[in-house]
Formats: sequence, structure tokens, C-alpha cells
Amino acid sequence: MKRLLIALVISPLLLPVTTLLAHAQGLPTVAIIATGGTIAEKIDPKTGGAVPALTGKDLLGAVPGLGKVANIKMINFMNIDSSQMTPEIWASLSKKVDAVLLDPEIKGVVITHGTDTMTGGSFFLDITLKTKKPVVFVGAMRNASDMSPDGPSNIYNAVIQVCSDEVRDWGVTVTLNQYINSAWDVRKTQSYNVQTFMSREKGYLGYIVEGKVYRLNDRIHRVTLPIPEKLPKVALLKSYAGDDGSFIRYAVDNGAEGIVVEGVGSGNVNADVYGAMLYALKNKVAVVLTTRVAYGGVWPMYGDVGGGATLKEAGVVFGDDFTGPKARLMLMLALPEVSGDYKKLSKYFER
Repeated sequence: MKRLLIALVISPLLLPVTTLLAHAQGLPTVAIIATGGTIAEKIDPKTGGAVPALTGKDLLGAVPGLGKVANIKMINFMNIDSSQMTPEIWASLSKKVDAVLLDPEIKGVVITHGTDTMTGGSFFLDITLKTKKPVVFVGAMRNASDMSPDGPSNIYNAVIQVCSDEVRDWGVTVTLNQYINSAWDVRKTQSYNVQTFMSREKGYLGYIVEGKVYRLNDRIHRVTLPIPEKLPKVALLKSYAGDDGSFIRYAVDNGAEGIVVEGVGSGNVNADVYGAMLYALKNKVAVVLTTRVAYGGVWPMYGDVGGGATLKEAGVVFGDDFTGPKARLMLMLALPEVSGDYKKLSKYFER
């Protein structure tokens, strides 16, 4: 039954519904693509839990004054909780955004999306979009039934951002609670507070207040990759004290084409995991190393068995300061480009 319900809400992906709000001369046009998430959910009185409930038009009806900022082209792409998102859906969304932005009258796109997987979705689109126009991911931490939902103000600010001249060369951003984050560096850091998305040491790109975007930083790095016809199967595994490496071996034996391992510290694993990573490499499975530590990245600093230096020498690709989920997405898109020469993968993970 759960799969049936998911299929029903995903079906708009096949035939997006587009609504053009009243057109006002002299205003820019912004496309808003709705995909669901908490921002489009309300409390189900039967279960007491938030469920998909609002269309894109419903969302806009809760944003007073938006029509004075821009003309809005509303596209109902789908309506699912972002825990149900997949890279394949993001691939379709990326193609849809590029198609929408071929229209010279549309200045940019705002994507309403659930916050659970927003960092992954925004990162995937940042890598795969061909457009240079601004694309802003926005969502909410409070559903539409809340006494003070944050969705309307986030949508308003996202449209302000798209229309601003301060957003040049930022690529895809995640913009909530007035803060503008690069899709590359953003992390969700709080499970229920509205101030959840942060960019660690790299810092915010900008801040929005009183209808104005204040530019704080430039975004200096971007990698663009095509979307393959079929995304490779890539596993993400977190190492831990006492890990015997069996899950890595299982992934290899069950058809993984790539594996991302979240190591400890600056990028280290124990001897058993090291052996399992060698097993993957011998079976021509690409292995990328990241760290579970929130700040910093991976470095070949330690030379004992499973230390970063030994992993580097063995042919493991270092994932710099990528989070595990983002490293997985990058590996999925990069693998078809290197044709089995995994030494070429490193350039995609260098910052």
C-alpha cells in the first residue's frame, strides 16, 4: 500500500502541471517548481502526522506580496516527502529545470523541496544543470498547519534572491531562514529548528533582509557532469570501532560499482576495513574515502594499516571535505566519465 501511495504522488512527474499567475508588466518572471516536503504538508487529523497536502498554488496563496516582486510561473512537479526522493528523480528534475530556463523571459527557478534530502538534491542539480541562471532550493522546517510556518517567508526570500543582481555565479543554493548556502557546502545541522542549514568553515554566500540580498562570499568552485542514461550502483557505508569490513565485501559481491566509506578522524579505518577496501579495489570497484567528522576533511596523515597514507597508496580516492551522501552522488555521476580508470576520479573530488 505504501508503494502505491508513493506512486500516486509521484505520477505528476510524468505530466507536470503549470500555472501562470497574473502577469504584471515591468516585473521579472520566476518559475517555482514544487516537489513536496514539509513546506507542502499539513497535519493529518487521523494520524497526527504531517502528510503531503498542498499544491503549488496553495503554497503561493500563503505568501502575501509575492506578486509585487515577480510574475510567477508555477509548476507542480510532484508532491512527496523528501525522504522518498531518489537520484533518478533528481535527474528528471534537473532536466526539467534546464528546459524551463531555456525561456529567455524566465530569470531563474525556485524549487520547493523537503529538507531531509535537500542538500543532496541541490548538490545533484548543481553538478548536472547546464543553465547559468539562478536556481534556489527552499523548504520549511514547520509544516503548513503550524501556528507560525516558515515556508511562506522562505519562498518570498527565494524569489527576492532570484531577482537580485547580487546572485551572479552562485550556482544552485539552499536558502532558508534568510541565509544563502552553496549547494556544495551546506549541511542540515538541526532536526527540528528553523535555523538548520549551515555552511561550516566556508561560510554563507549571503543573507536576505528587508527584500535585499547582501552578498557575503563568492562561490569559486564548480564541476559540471552529464546525466548518464543509467546511474551506477554506489553504496555508502559508515565505518566504526570494531567494524569487520563485511558490509563492504557484501556491497562488492552484490554488484556495487562504487563504494563511499565514511572513515574516522582525518580519514582512517581499522585493519579489517582496510582489507575489505583492498578487496573492493581488486574487484575493480571504485572506493572513495570521506570522514564522519563534521569539520575538516580527509588527509593522508597516518601510515599504520588503514591509515590515510596507506589508503592513498592503495588507490583509494580521497573525498576532500565532501559529506558521505554528496560523495556518493558525485561518484555516481563521475564513474561513467572515467571508463574504469579510477585514477581520474580524484579530480572530481578536489576542492
